[in-house]
Amino acid sequence: MKKKKTTKQVIRQIVREEVAMAIKEVITELKQPIESQPQPKKIVEKKSFTKNSVLNDVLNETASDGEWKTLGGSEFTTDRMSELMGKQYGDMVNKQSPQAVPSSDPMAQFVNKDYSKVLEKTEEIQKRKYGK
Repeated sequence: MKKKKTTKQVIRQIVREEVAMAIKEVITELKQPIESQPQPKKIVEKKSFTKNSVLNDVLNETASDGEWKTLGGSEFTTDRMSELMGKQYGDMVNKQSPQAVPSSDPMAQFVNKDYSKVLEKTEEIQKRKYGK
């Protein structure tokens, strides 16, 4: 009879020690900084950008990730756009005259071209074609 009591007491003692160690581990994990724990992903409504489902998945993942907003160390705004587009964009934002853009630049020629004659011609063709 005495042997049974000592066995029960030994088992109880071992269980207490194991539970105490497990509780200490859990408390230690809970005290760690939140950064080390994985952050839950935000649930974002998926948008349809194209008919291609794979491309849509990639674009939705990129949009929800948000890393693209801080490429180059900080957010890209219209203030920083001149870094990407060169001097022409900075001139447009600062509302400088189109003459300040060199005429040898093909992009500047394209953007600053007068398209009124082209539009008139397309309207004329539309009227002939559809009779309006």
